[in-house]
Parts: sequence; structure tokens; C-alpha cells
Amino acid sequence: MIPASDCTTMAEVRAGVDEIDRALVTLLATRFGFMDAAARIKPTRDAVRDEARKAEVLRNVETGAAATAIPAGLANALWEMLIEASIEHELARFDAQTGASDGTRTRDLRRDRPAL
Repeated sequence: MIPASDCTTMAEVRAGVDEIDRALVTLLATRFGFMDAAARIKPTRDAVRDEARKAEVLRNVETGAAATAIPAGLANALWEMLIEASIEHELARFDAQTGASDGTRTRDLRRDRPAL
């Protein structure tokens, strides 16, 4: 991929955008893999939504956006949507693994713990 500043045709611009989009999809799949891990590790359904962690992630994104040309409002809106989608994904995974949907069921951490 050539740098955006070196593009002289729309074909080059589009090729660069397409390559970045493919990389973003791969990164999102990796991120959602970590949501699967979180659903496996968290002991209760209520632990899935962590507002303090959400605020921390949004602060990190705001800091990262400030260091780039990405408008902070845009980055915040994108990550707000991503975080909420991640929480919904994690809740669905948690429910599938435990059969819980009301926050009352917990894992048997002794059973789920890997053998040493």
C-alpha cells in the first residue's frame, strides 16, 4: 500500500482504503476474541458490564485521537458503539456458556479452573 500522501488516482486511494478495511475487520475479530475470553473468565453475568472499564477505554481512545488527525468526537462515537456491541457479544457468550440470562447463575470456578 502506498501512503495516502503519494496517491495520485482514485484507484490508489480505494486500494488503500480497502486494505485498511480488511485490516480493521481482522483487528475487530481479534478484539471480539478477547470478549469471548472475558465471558469465559468473569464469574457472573453482572460482571460483564463494567462502567469503570468502559470509561477508561473511552479516555484511552480520546487520548489516542488527540495524538492523531482523528476528530475526538468521531473516535468517541465509534468506540461507544464498539464497546456496547462488545458487551452484547460478551453477554451472549456468557449466557451460552452458563445458561444464565438473569444474572443469578455463576460459574463453578473450581470446575472451570484449568488444572495446574
